Amino acid sequence: MRRVALVTLVVGDYDEAIRFYIEALGFRLVEDEPRPDGSRWVVVEPGAQGHGTGLLLARAKDGDQRARVGDQTGGRVGFFLHTDDFARDHARMAAAGVTFLEEPRHEPYGTVAVFQDLYGNRWDLLQPAA
Repeated sequence: MRRVALVTLVVGDYDEAIRFYIEALGFRLVEDEPRPDGSRWVVVEPGAQGHGTGLLLARAKDGDQRARVGDQTGGRVGFFLHTDDFARDHARMAAAGVTFLEEPRHEPYGTVAVFQDLYGNRWDLLQPAA
């Protein structure tokens, strides 16, 4: 079976990104290994291992990459975090300092609210309709 295993997210700093994804979003750290070139292979993942697409947190290496940090999708929602309990996760994330850009709304496809990660990338927190 094929699946998208990892998506690269360019970040400004490994450790601050790890803290945000672990503490604020509730992801878990899967890998954090040094690379010969001084970079690190850092993977975080929501949920149980293998039950979601992981994020490869890649520190920006040059000016072009730094310019993309926080705006990898041109201001569009580019990432979608599914939940089985919207109210629980919304409250936990808000208490952890996550910036929500709107109040929760109910759509035919589910309950959703747009939030920003620590760099400004836009995400949907989404509980799909049953």
